[in-house]
Amino acid sequence: MLWLTEDARLRCDHGGHVAIAATQNLVRIEKRRALVRPNPEGRAIAACPNANPLAGILPCLHTLEVREGYSTLVRIEGQPVCLQSVLGYTDGSPPRVANYKVADPAQVFVEADA
Repeated sequence: MLWLTEDARLRCDHGGHVAIAATQNLVRIEKRRALVRPNPEGRAIAACPNANPLAGILPCLHTLEVREGYSTLVRIEGQPVCLQSVLGYTDGSPPRVANYKVADPAQVFVEADA
């Protein structure tokens, strides 16, 4: 599985864009910081089109916890590395139904087993 960098693109099931922020400064791939837990969690989601306020349907606005996709072998500063298999729920309505996942890991050089 490829590692994610700070340029990775994550999207909700409806196409909304997840804002990513790297928290570690020790490891870089092509001068871009690698992502670790909890970088994909609690992040804003922009442009989710899944909204119908009259029907009570709210767009995905934030990512929730990662369900899978953290390396069980590789850690940076004690935190597991994020892999291209990152998958988690969003807070869109109903919560914990829509997912977010990796559209592009933003690098093709560094891999690790899950």
